[in-house]
Amino acid sequence: MRVTLLQIDVDPKETVAARRERVAASVRESGRGSGRGSVRGSVRERGGADLVVLPELWPVGAFAAADFAAEAERVDGGPTAVAMAAAARDAGVWLHAGSIVERGEDDGLLYNTSLVFSPEGELRASYRKIHRFGFDEGEAALMAAGTRIVTARLPQAVLGLATCYDLRFPEQFRLLVDAGAQVLVVPAGWPARRLAHWRLLVRARAVESQAYVVACGTAGTHAGVEQSGHSMVVDPWGEILAEAGPSEQPLSAELDIPRVAATRADFPVLRDRVLGLPRPAPGR
Repeated sequence: MRVTLLQIDVDPKETVAARRERVAASVRESGRGSGRGSVRGSVRERGGADLVVLPELWPVGAFAAADFAAEAERVDGGPTAVAMAAAARDAGVWLHAGSIVERGEDDGLLYNTSLVFSPEGELRASYRKIHRFGFDEGEAALMAAGTRIVTARLPQAVLGLATCYDLRFPEQFRLLVDAGAQVLVVPAGWPARRLAHWRLLVRARAVESQAYVVACGTAGTHAGVEQSGHSMVVDPWGEILAEAGPSEQPLSAELDIPRVAATRADFPVLRDRVLGLPRPAPGR
């Protein structure tokens, strides 16, 4: 399975509408293999992607908390969802469209919500971020928490969905593995000053889960917070298959999905788990 990550520069001088159009164009190019996408640099070295991944809150910026309410939209029928569904359909790719500021249709609350579209442009999965960053400020104060572990079943693999700050909570990834995840997809808006943590945690989640981790970050600066970039694709043994630099660029890698099962069979560490598993009923 070929995956392409689009590491987007969330430039405050660019309008949300203009960025949405530009990113949609890059998604479309990612399925064609032409190398002429709107994300600066060659979209891919060869061939088209099966799965395209975008970063966290790329329409508005992960740290642009003052704009969250104004840019909030619905999962069903909002401008980003409509644009990304069309782009996925035109490109013929599975698209993890990063995340948007969702305005809950039923409760009116804000959520940091990831969207996954099929090559037919159908919304196949949505995940509301469980762990909100900010320590009672920013996202943590303005957004409600998701409550569900979410996977998305593609023909090639089962994706486990997480977002940015979730990386610091390994118990979520254990639950995703238990739900069948083979590829853990993590869109992010990770600050440059904690780049070392990003590189460490992405590899750690791959090693402990014995799964691929596809982690797509943003470039540029959001509300004065410099972003780390350095999107990464890591294999089930913790080896880095591809890593971006700090600037806007695409990044592609091949995932050998059968290697997940092979790694778990050859080094069956997950079999030896004890803590966190259901305990048998006491004997009589």
